[in-house]
Amino acid sequence: MGKEAAQWWGVRQDQPGQWSAAIWAPDAQRVSVVVLDQPTPLSRESDGTFRGHFSAKVGATYMFDIDGTRIPDPAARQQSRDVHGPSCLTVLPPTADTWPGRDWRDAVVSEIHIGTFTKEGTFAAAAAQLPRLARLGINTVEVMPIAQFAGQRGWGYDGVLHYAVHPAYGTPGDFADFVAAAHRLDMSVILDVVYNHFGPEGAYLHTSSPAFFDAGRVTPWGPAIDFTQNPVRAFFIENAIMWVRDFGVDGLRLDAVHQIQDPTTPEFLAELSTSLRALNLPRPLHLIAEDERNLPDHRQSGVTDAQWNDDYHHSLHCLLTGETEGYYAPFAIDPVRDLATALTEGHVDQGQLRPGQDPTGKPRGAPSGHLPPQSFVNASQTHDQIGNRALGERLIALSSPDAMRIAHAMLLTSPFVPMLFQGEEIGARTPFPFFCDFSGDLAAAVRKGRLSEFSAFSGFDGTLPDPLDPQTFHDARPYDAPPADAAAWEDLTTRLLTWRRAVVLPLLHGGLTSASARILGPKALHVLWHFNTGKLNSVIQLGQPVPADNWPESQTQLSLGSHQNDFAFHTWIEQT
Repeated sequence: MGKEAAQWWGVRQDQPGQWSAAIWAPDAQRVSVVVLDQPTPLSRESDGTFRGHFSAKVGATYMFDIDGTRIPDPAARQQSRDVHGPSCLTVLPPTADTWPGRDWRDAVVSEIHIGTFTKEGTFAAAAAQLPRLARLGINTVEVMPIAQFAGQRGWGYDGVLHYAVHPAYGTPGDFADFVAAAHRLDMSVILDVVYNHFGPEGAYLHTSSPAFFDAGRVTPWGPAIDFTQNPVRAFFIENAIMWVRDFGVDGLRLDAVHQIQDPTTPEFLAELSTSLRALNLPRPLHLIAEDERNLPDHRQSGVTDAQWNDDYHHSLHCLLTGETEGYYAPFAIDPVRDLATALTEGHVDQGQLRPGQDPTGKPRGAPSGHLPPQSFVNASQTHDQIGNRALGERLIALSSPDAMRIAHAMLLTSPFVPMLFQGEEIGARTPFPFFCDFSGDLAAAVRKGRLSEFSAFSGFDGTLPDPLDPQTFHDARPYDAPPADAAAWEDLTTRLLTWRRAVVLPLLHGGLTSASARILGPKALHVLWHFNTGKLNSVIQLGQPVPADNWPESQTQLSLGSHQNDFAFHTWIEQT
């Protein structure tokens, strides 16, 4: 963004009772900010932005009037009610949080959805549950999107007011308090943000600023965004700065960045990263991407710190379930070998032609084995991989508790950044199906779309939880009815994370030099990671026993089961 840019979006308090307003609307003729029904005309400037000043008290409601049509502020910090109503003049007190943060290599992440993480579904209730996660050894929470969306219930990926927290979860101050509560527990907070599209209801930028969107391209979720426009880039960069600076979050998970297409230099993601890293923060900043392209460039250059590694999940899923359809097809051919690649090189798809690949598609990815382990966020299940199934089943319901205990051990003791999905630490069987809160034609379109999406799968019998039924949302809460073996799962999680802190992290901080894997059979493998200060070995049995000589004794070891079991795990250290 170069020099400090003029204000393009929203309202800012210049001093108590005095505000500046701006909105980029290059196609508009007349724009006013209407506060408590009193309009203040804004001046059009050469960059297509309308700017001006007005007087009002904090809490007053306002809207923008664009050529006679009133809309909420696209950069509103808070709404008076739903996404269609007036916005509220809001000021957050400056954060006094000086928590120093943590090294990303040390992160153990739990992905949570505020609406289903607790029965109350609020920031305050979620904050009260963080001590339980901290006691287990989980030190980072990744919060699914909280930007305001239409209705009360939703995953958050249909957000339309990116600067406003979803009111069903609480106020902006409540979210700031949630972050502060996490920091008091030495826990990091990563916030999931969606900068690649807007939701289908309440996105008034389509009306006020048509130039915000790329008329020649659409995403799977709606019109594409034109990131070649400086005001568009500023909208999202200022939003990211707000979450990090004003709320104190420790990093962002950037949703589907493969849909953020930008031919300019510097590209949007690089400018976003530079702007955030230039803030004078008392703690390190973490940027994590979801990017299905499997390219290492952003991590190599420092634009991002890590990427969700779906290849790890797909390999494990196919090994445990035998599923072969859809995007699982390439990973179903030799899943144990793919899992070995994921555990030694990060991505499985690295630009090679893959059997089972869509013949009309192109190879994806590039070599990734040179990246450090903390460049990959590995997960046995995520909101995507559970919720994008027809019934929203967790992997434990598709395989077995025995299998998942070994997968749990493999995930939490390997050198990569491990991520759990809420309830996974207690062995939850609760589904996490897709849910939303639309009405009318949009609700009907969602129901029809979900049925159409799964009709191509051979095992689909037409059974689908109604995504609009509030019960589908309520049934997704994993802690309301914990499984009978929840305490045993918590003990296992604590044991594994204690091992990770004591044994794996010191090796990680010494640096990984190489990794290799030996396939012991169709459902077993031995992985060896060489560090500067030692060697970490893991024998992973996900459905078959192995010979005893693959389980050597060591002074520093951890075992689940026995080499004679189908499902067992043995990890140990060789000192150098």
